[in-house]
Amino acid sequence: MYSINRTTGWLEGVDRIPSPNVDDRPAGVDIDMIVVHSISLPPGEFGGTAIESLFANDLNPDDHPYFAQLCDLRVSAHLLIRRDGSVVQFVSFQRRAWHAGESCFNGRSRCNDFSIGIEVEGSDDVPFEPCQYQVLADIVNALTSAYPAIKQDRIVGHSDIAPQRKTDPGPFFDWSCFFAQLARTGI
Repeated sequence: MYSINRTTGWLEGVDRIPSPNVDDRPAGVDIDMIVVHSISLPPGEFGGTAIESLFANDLNPDDHPYFAQLCDLRVSAHLLIRRDGSVVQFVSFQRRAWHAGESCFNGRSRCNDFSIGIEVEGSDDVPFEPCQYQVLADIVNALTSAYPAIKQDRIVGHSDIAPQRKTDPGPFFDWSCFFAQLARTGI
């Protein structure tokens, strides 16, 4: 089980690597959505520290040819769930992570303002690990307890809020498996 320190907005008992790519949420905006992403760096490769380096603005373009196009990006997410189920938090839930980019959901734009971004290490062409669904479900249950405006129909993929730009978490993310885990553990 995961718990959230409601004063700080940080998950208890997970690794923390604070990202500089963060700012304050607009005043009076409730957190009412979770955006599920997938990421692998380099594409299709898992493990290593490239994701953490990307979110910390420390990605070395000499480490892989693909990184040259990313090293000037300023992006972040609240959380990363690795292939082994371990979790890294980059941004307090109380603050705005820069994960969604240009986005819209049910007529509301700027989804970063009211959402929590969770990266799941994976890609569009590889199945996710069973432990990732369990960890995601456990974290979502902790988030819905801390932020009751988040309802199941507001747990979406990046592709749902930016369909012209994004495909993640992709066709191999098993939403039915995730929602079944979620139902078994809470929401």
